[in-house]
Amino acid sequence: MRKVLIANRGEIAVRIIRACRELGLAAAAVYSEADRDALHVRLADEALPIGAADPRESYLNIGRLVDAAGACGADAVHPGYGFLAESAAFATAVRDAGLTFVGPPPEVIAALGDKIEARRTMERAGIPVIPGYAAPDASDGALTAAARRLGAPLLVKAAGGGGGRGVRPVERLDDLPEALESARREAGAAFGSSALYLERHLPEVHHIEIQILADREGTICHLGERECSVQRRLQKLIEETPSPFVAPPLRARLAEAAVAAAEAVRYVNAGSVEFLVEPGGQFFFLEVNTRLQVEHPITEVATGVDLVKWQLRIAAGESLPREPVVPRGHAIECRIYAEDPAQDFAPSPGPILALREPGGPGIRVDSGVYEGWQIPVAYDPLLAKVVAWDRTRPEAIARLREALRRYVLLGCRTNLTFLQDVVGHEAFRSGHTTTRVIEQHFRGWRPAVPDEIVAVAAAVAALGEQDPAILVRGAGGDGGRVPPRGEPQAFQDPWEGVGRWRMGAGRG
Repeated sequence: MRKVLIANRGEIAVRIIRACRELGLAAAAVYSEADRDALHVRLADEALPIGAADPRESYLNIGRLVDAAGACGADAVHPGYGFLAESAAFATAVRDAGLTFVGPPPEVIAALGDKIEARRTMERAGIPVIPGYAAPDASDGALTAAARRLGAPLLVKAAGGGGGRGVRPVERLDDLPEALESARREAGAAFGSSALYLERHLPEVHHIEIQILADREGTICHLGERECSVQRRLQKLIEETPSPFVAPPLRARLAEAAVAAAEAVRYVNAGSVEFLVEPGGQFFFLEVNTRLQVEHPITEVATGVDLVKWQLRIAAGESLPREPVVPRGHAIECRIYAEDPAQDFAPSPGPILALREPGGPGIRVDSGVYEGWQIPVAYDPLLAKVVAWDRTRPEAIARLREALRRYVLLGCRTNLTFLQDVVGHEAFRSGHTTTRVIEQHFRGWRPAVPDEIVAVAAAVAALGEQDPAILVRGAGGDGGRVPPRGEPQAFQDPWEGVGRWRMGAGRG
């Protein structure tokens, strides 16, 4: 493995570029017309255009991505997350082109990407699944009859779905026809399949996922759990590890089930097995994400394992060490979005006139933006992720709150103030964060102080640490230069040196 094409954009593309550099690999980026000046394009060793801003013409265009890999001489393709990361067709096309796909084999992606088939596989493996209806007959008539047997509340879900898309809650059976129509329409557009299934809606649960790594020889390890219950519209906002809810006996059972799920499909590379856990400790399999998760940094800082590097190592044929990894301390991640929480989290693209990202001990920022850049309207509004680590959860929360307070981003609306309010709320500080925490405590949220005043105050505070002229140049346009940024806090991989060869300087 010498050169990796990164078939993605934004902060995850930047993250993969850095991992490639540390392994001595060349990193090739791709970009749409909207991303010509994006940070990942500037940081890569080379960058190739792949089409229009519409993802179907660029980041979702399998032919153009494979052609780009061939044109730059890449021998591997890393899909990141989102877009084609969980596309069996893309993984197959990469393999058929004689390239290495940095992820699970296409057959595994296909088996787990079909949520109906995945449920059946887990049932055969003895892993509890959420009660529901998942059968070959997914017509409206069959689903309606099943809904009457199951009773409300229910969730209508896309068979090929993920990331909260193609999901519709049904509180009353009278609402089912509209939910079926809406879910089919979104599923067809997002996943190319309008197949649906039903699950009993579990309104008061914790969303817990287990990070796994697996090599080609069948070695599977788990790296602890992540609590992902703080969500808006079924999409995660804040994640932490370890979960304040999960006690050691439950942690052991979840890890055992996650490893069994991976064994059932002969999993290879990195993935996350997701569960819904009731307050009493009963858990149900939800899905397997056959890719790197957005929230992977908290596992990295808590364990010292660089998941992106190990994705590349496993793809290159390296074996996992058998030594167990023991997490330490507590890590929390907040996702920074260009969106307006006071307007139902509506996207808020626009220019970044000034940017000051926090730093310091125990703070890591994974970012895909820079001062002077224009946030495009065509893509997910995720801008960056702020991770805080400390010895204990209260200390990590205090460190995170201070980092969010010092984060300055002017030019568009963001969820920074909202995140500060969530992290400071008693429900979060006490660890009582089920999937309803936003609905219960933040419905109709409005900032106590207008965002504009908060932003100006934060910018003025930042002047004490930065060159004041930078703010002026950012607004006036200094060529869109990338300002200096602090690198993430370094950590020692606990497996470093355990029978490992350096990529680019050994076999192959």
